[in-house]
Amino acid sequence: MSSTLTDPRREILHRRIRLIVGVTIGYNVVEAIIAITAGTVASSAALIGFGLDSTIEVLSAAAVAWQFTRRDPERWEKPTLRVIAVAFFALAAYVTVTSVTALVTAERPEHSTIGIILTAVSVAVMPFLSFAERRAGRELGSATAVADSKQTLICTYLSAAVLIGLVANSLLGWWWADSVAGLAIAAFAVREGIEAWRGDACATSIGMLLENEDDHDH
Repeated sequence: MSSTLTDPRREILHRRIRLIVGVTIGYNVVEAIIAITAGTVASSAALIGFGLDSTIEVLSAAAVAWQFTRRDPERWEKPTLRVIAVAFFALAAYVTVTSVTALVTAERPEHSTIGIILTAVSVAVMPFLSFAERRAGRELGSATAVADSKQTLICTYLSAAVLIGLVANSLLGWWWADSVAGLAIAAFAVREGIEAWRGDACATSIGMLLENEDDHDH
């Protein structure tokens, strides 16, 4: 549990989380620029939406980075959770709108090699960032770090959905594949946003998980 951590260990975890969210922010900024550019060239709503989603992930990670630069990060737990919750809702809203629009207009994007490579790299990289932040957040007992790691994981799912959509469109002509997957991801994002907004419930579930892990170890 976080209450048993020594001050040096707590500071190490604070620095680790700052490093992880810093890498996440940098990666997503580059990802957003490439995705929006490639999406514009290929007239791909999915790729453009993927790039804009990366900017939402930057907002969530930046909120956590800001929190862990404060003198007492735990004091800012609830306000930061609210920012992350809004990021979840914004992600869900945007993915829903773009997915429904793509289905209604039956827009068929052009093949994008850059888009396929970019989303494939994201599928490979983002789970590691999510796992590292979630592990540090659980040890620290930080609901915000765990919530942000879930945001990163959802972006991984979105990356996979866009990748499948791009490949299916290029090979099979299934232009609707990523839109259908996107709607499922949006529903998941809403659920996680509600948990983050509640705050106390999220923190309680983390505490219960840590207790269960400790009991299992003993």
